[in-house]
Amino acid sequence: MEKRFTFGKHERLHSKFLIDQLFREGESFFKFPFKVLYLNVENAELKTNSVLVSVSKRNFKNATDRNKIKRLIREAYRLNKHLLVPLENTTKPYWNVAFVYTAKSILSFKEIERKIILILQSIKKQDEVSTF
Repeated sequence: MEKRFTFGKHERLHSKFLIDQLFREGESFFKFPFKVLYLNVENAELKTNSVLVSVSKRNFKNATDRNKIKRLIREAYRLNKHLLVPLENTTKPYWNVAFVYTAKSILSFKEIERKIILILQSIKKQDEVSTF
């Protein structure tokens, strides 16, 4: 299987209903600098994982800073999303994931990418534990 390093609009979580469902029913954990919410879903029409990125206006007053952090997070996810490939034997093979950035300063891309990799591996591990 060829890895596709794209991150199109269909991979972004933008449906108000799905976002509400994620925050209501999803599980969460904290891995500095992220609070991560995730929910295993049957996304039949899209056949892809969906991601939401959030940076608090309280911690970063300037929109340029918030946008820079969101770009770094999306890029780290884009390069490593192959770690969250769905298992064939699951009934709900796709994930809705929210990354909420909680740090008070802008971290380097390398550090953000390292944390995103750990987060995706943790979510994948949860999936493997729940299917067996």
